[in-house]
Amino acid sequence: MTHAFHDLTLADIARHLNVTFEGDGSQPIRGLATLKDAQADQVAFLANRAYLKDLAMTQAGAVLLHPEHGKSCPVPRLEIDNPYLGYATLSQLFDPLPARDVPGIHPSAVVAESVSLGDGVSVQANAVIEEGAVLGDDVVIGAGSLVGADSIIGEGTRLHANVTVCHGVVIGKRVILQSGCVIGGDGFGFAHDGGKWHKIAQLGGVVLGDDVEVGSCSSIDRGALGNTVIGNDVKIDSQVQIAHNVTVGDHSALAGCVGIAGSTHVGRHCMLGGGVGLSGHLTICDGVQVTGMSLVTNSIHEPGVYSSGTGAMGNAQWRKNAVRFKQLDEIAKRLSRLEKNHRGQS
Repeated sequence: MTHAFHDLTLADIARHLNVTFEGDGSQPIRGLATLKDAQADQVAFLANRAYLKDLAMTQAGAVLLHPEHGKSCPVPRLEIDNPYLGYATLSQLFDPLPARDVPGIHPSAVVAESVSLGDGVSVQANAVIEEGAVLGDDVVIGAGSLVGADSIIGEGTRLHANVTVCHGVVIGKRVILQSGCVIGGDGFGFAHDGGKWHKIAQLGGVVLGDDVEVGSCSSIDRGALGNTVIGNDVKIDSQVQIAHNVTVGDHSALAGCVGIAGSTHVGRHCMLGGGVGLSGHLTICDGVQVTGMSLVTNSIHEPGVYSSGTGAMGNAQWRKNAVRFKQLDEIAKRLSRLEKNHRGQS
């Protein structure tokens, strides 16, 4: 669908989502908004029951919602089983970013003679592409970004401004790298002789699968010997640190400030909440969810939800609990002695 923003209609939206609608199909739709803020030329969505209170008062041109809420909608509606997924799909129609891409090489960009460029590639101002790099069709290299020597970037991938892709990195198709992220920097490898540290050259690379997204200012370090590998459809938030030789399985998601130490394997369909830390050389099986601020120091071999972070509480209560925590070992020993004595008396 290639409509300009001004000529989309409610019928166009319904066809794009492959859903039925109630209302005037010729109603112009020019954007998306929340239930509370939407105007008559915008589509809103209801994906969380907490916002049902806003549905009755919405001024939206139409609302994307689950059929169970259809009768409560005071304006035209599009019924869909997964409204949030529908919203995600519609958001692509109104994204102005692709329309600004201009194929070609900006005069201020530096592109080595041995670089291979596919059709429709856009290299923006002050970008640098080093010797032997290969860029697939429709790749966008944002302003000020670096693509290191011998790196390979798959078709449809976008580097936003000031992204660094170091040498020998392989990036799949339709990958999105947000500003400031670094792919393929040196892993944290040093040997100590008792007096000082000696750097270990990081000889591996990084491989990103298809449809990966990496948030701003995140780092994925190159392997010490083999590669650091990120699977297909992995979503990585901002300010995430992935150390050398880590592997992350397909369709996993890592929220902001996750840190994964070296040589840890994260399975498929895993979700790591904000601030989660994984120690090195662990194995996390498929289907694991770790809640925010948890520290994982042992491998996890059964799918499920795991937690270790403690929720915030009043400082006075926290101070009491901290004292009790230091007493747990002695309390456990006393309890064991009491149970033993009780068994001996019975």
